[in-house]
Amino acid sequence: MKILNLGCGTKTSDKEGIVNIDWSIYLRLKKNKILAKLVPIVLSGQRLEKFISVPDNVLVHNLAKGIPFDSNSVDAVFHSHMLEHLDKNIAIEFLLEVKRVLKAGGIHRIVVPDFEKGCRAYIQHIENCEINSDEAKTHDAFIAALIEQSVRREAFSTSQQNAFRRFIENVVLGDARRRGETHQWMYDRINLKTILIDQLGYKEVQIQEYDTSFIPNWNEYGLDVDVRGIQYKPVSLYLEAIK
Repeated sequence: MKILNLGCGTKTSDKEGIVNIDWSIYLRLKKNKILAKLVPIVLSGQRLEKFISVPDNVLVHNLAKGIPFDSNSVDAVFHSHMLEHLDKNIAIEFLLEVKRVLKAGGIHRIVVPDFEKGCRAYIQHIENCEINSDEAKTHDAFIAALIEQSVRREAFSTSQQNAFRRFIENVVLGDARRRGETHQWMYDRINLKTILIDQLGYKEVQIQEYDTSFIPNWNEYGLDVDVRGIQYKPVSLYLEAIK
């Protein structure tokens, strides 16, 4: 069984049949023999740790140029917390590209931040604040969970650097949106299912959990759990469509 793990970052699987694909700057640096030797000199702290943690079993490819597989050639496609970073029109093009490479009966597994769950947590916290005024001290965190990555101007890692380095990185690498950090749209069980059925023509779409899937033996791949077997991305929506 061939499964594509798109926009994988460092969350990969070495199970047979999995193809991990990503285009992160850390991955491109690591694949370049010359630049890889310079990285420990330039990077430090969490950035160096992230570079070191980049796995070797990843195909370096820019998905903006399409998925590098033939039509009707793969059994399943998985991507997690990637779709929300694309503009709405680009997201549709990407989803169509996924459908193109899927075989008939192939499974498209999508994981995104669940906007509904975030909103429900926000409303619940308002009610908690009305009961206990001390709760108000943490209320901004519930607003941030909904909109921070949509309004962020500066890339998070750059914001942690000294003033000079921040200036250089912002000039050379651009702001958070240019680097793909920001959320361009949000999804819930209503709008995502509507897109898959009405705009992409899928006939069967079903909500799943992190540990349930139409993909056989899904939990063995470890893509929706951490090293302890615990849910990797809480407050997520898991949805699958069958071609």
